[in-house]
Amino acid sequence: MKKLFSLLALAFTLALSVSAAAPIGQKLLINKNREGLALQGYDPVAYFTDNKPVKGEARFIAGYEGATYRFTSEAHRELFNKNPAMYVPAFGGYCGYAASIGKVRPVTPTLWSVVEGRLILQHSKGAVELWVKDVLGNKARAEKYWPRLVEAKAGGKDPVDSLFGASVLPDVR
Repeated sequence: MKKLFSLLALAFTLALSVSAAAPIGQKLLINKNREGLALQGYDPVAYFTDNKPVKGEARFIAGYEGATYRFTSEAHRELFNKNPAMYVPAFGGYCGYAASIGKVRPVTPTLWSVVEGRLILQHSKGAVELWVKDVLGNKARAEKYWPRLVEAKAGGKDPVDSLFGASVLPDVR
């Protein structure tokens, strides 16, 4: 019975992911694991409603742009499904500060902020310290560079940049 439930959950997740995929030809760069799980299983709605990161449950899932999100409750999943773009993290769920310097770095889901209605995650405490020195300026730079980072890195094997390496964007090096 447990195996049947797992298979049904997988089929449901795949169906959601396909139905909520990006338009054909649109490149995406989403921070997810090999199974397609985004936010390391944290509930994207909880950052807004509970004002803290909370791990979601495997029984409450939804797909969006090829990634699977987990939620703490059916109510959170419903909120997400009504407006997923409101809840998914900015910069594909990668580090906001890194994006502001033209790089792609992983995140720690417990290092977060909501800026102008967008969930923004950070890689490390050091990234948080650099981010808060100029939140709006860093966000503006990240928004400027992000489409170019997606273009350069989407579809690649591993989009994450090394900590000390240069940006792939020639004007940011």
